[in-house]
Amino acid sequence: MTAPQIKPATGAAFSRILGVGGYRPVRVIPNAEVLDWIESSDEWIRSRSGISERRWAGPEESVAEMSVQAAGKAIAQAGITAGQIGGVIVATVSHLKQTPAVATEIADRLGCGTAPAFDISAACAGFGYGLGLADGMVRGGSAEYVLVIGVERLSDLTDTSDRSTAFIFGDGAGAAIVGPSDTPGIGKVIWGSDGSQRDVISQTQAWDTAFAKEDAVNGVGDEAKWPALRMEGQTVFRWAVWEMAKVAQQALDAAGITAEQLGAFIPHQANMRITDAMIKALKLPESVPVARDIAETGNTSAASIPLAMERMLESGEARSGDLALIIGFGAGLVYAAAVVTLP
Repeated sequence: MTAPQIKPATGAAFSRILGVGGYRPVRVIPNAEVLDWIESSDEWIRSRSGISERRWAGPEESVAEMSVQAAGKAIAQAGITAGQIGGVIVATVSHLKQTPAVATEIADRLGCGTAPAFDISAACAGFGYGLGLADGMVRGGSAEYVLVIGVERLSDLTDTSDRSTAFIFGDGAGAAIVGPSDTPGIGKVIWGSDGSQRDVISQTQAWDTAFAKEDAVNGVGDEAKWPALRMEGQTVFRWAVWEMAKVAQQALDAAGITAEQLGAFIPHQANMRITDAMIKALKLPESVPVARDIAETGNTSAASIPLAMERMLESGEARSGDLALIIGFGAGLVYAAAVVTLP
């Protein structure tokens, strides 16, 4: 007797980004304010990172609220309704509730009905990971439209007394709608991880350690300290420059695209010096515009690529239909790169 066959799922032939939106908190933190926290100078911060200011969220600008605002813009640009969304993916490392996933709140507030909603933790590569998942969902037939959000409130995890990181991080949210396309709009996502270097960028301590109470038996214990982000800057710099340039080239090769054919290069906004080194390694022509959103926004981890993409499109640096190379890399160490068609 022949075993019954499962009916195959049918989806779109291809997918693409149909709309993008961002949210930047109201409060601006210039370098001058950072100098009240650490012994440094504006020149030193700019030369080390390229950052002149960053945005920090206020009490009302929660991870969910920033996401809803960014998603609303992406949905409008895509020309669909929230009810048509068949999946909500939120990339974040700074939603401080272990459960439930903040994606469920966002989906409910947007009016996405019973769409599956979940969070992923892939740090600065989170948006790229989400894009890879959304592409598979659309082409696999499990959703027609997928909302991908990268959002962070890294100010909650910043140690303002740490001279090596206090000036780096910012807050914000970026969102994209991925939907069906008649032509390829998202190239093969080149993603991966190197867990052997997981301690290079990490939280200073686990939550259970941070909030452990004084040992009642021995009468000893450390004072509880709020966890913060720490980073071995030079190690990260070398890894990002040498290894991520190779990953970016793999993404170009997988898409069958050369650097000369790009309309934009949108790397994770980690550090302006890393961006410059990658441009050199990729032999990127001067005619290709490069995202430098970090100067005014800081490093917003999972939010940085969609925020930079929105800014380039709004400013006219990049145009709808252009091909863009995106690459994210960060804690884990994780990475994700792809060539995409801009919405």
